[in-house]
Amino acid sequence: MKPNRARPPLNSDSLRELALTYVGRFATSRAKLITYLERKLRERGWEADDPADTAALADRFVALGYIDDAGFAAAKGAALTRRGYGVRRVAAALREAGIDDADRVDAQEQARSDSWSAAERFARRKRIGPFGSEPCPPDRRERMIAAFLRAGHDMATARRWVDASPGQPPDRHDD
Repeated sequence: MKPNRARPPLNSDSLRELALTYVGRFATSRAKLITYLERKLRERGWEADDPADTAALADRFVALGYIDDAGFAAAKGAALTRRGYGVRRVAAALREAGIDDADRVDAQEQARSDSWSAAERFARRKRIGPFGSEPCPPDRRERMIAAFLRAGHDMATARRWVDASPGQPPDRHDD
């Protein structure tokens, strides 16, 4: 078995190669790329005297079209909504990914318009309300509502789905 050799410190070429590989493998945002590159710099070090400019490299990738924060936000928001997550959870995930407010707007609007169907998918996946085999027992009701809230749905939506009888989805009421 070969002993692990220490990786050589990064230089501008190797940092660019790391960034290209990362962007090629993963859908990412500008902020996530910067975080990744800074972690690699901490792990491996930097061989040049002048500090590495990860923000400039990320900006270059944005200018080249390798990174599109608005596109990333739309795809991430749609994926979370398809999995049954609500507007607040989508907004939190986009903030965590470092997406600016301007780039989040369309994704959050789409999540808002799809919120009822996302709640339905969440209820189906968790077998809550109309997708359960029996009416919700009172001792589990609060836990089911809490699950909806953690998934990013509002209280009124959570209550409607949790209180629905098996086989009878609640009517949609736009508040």
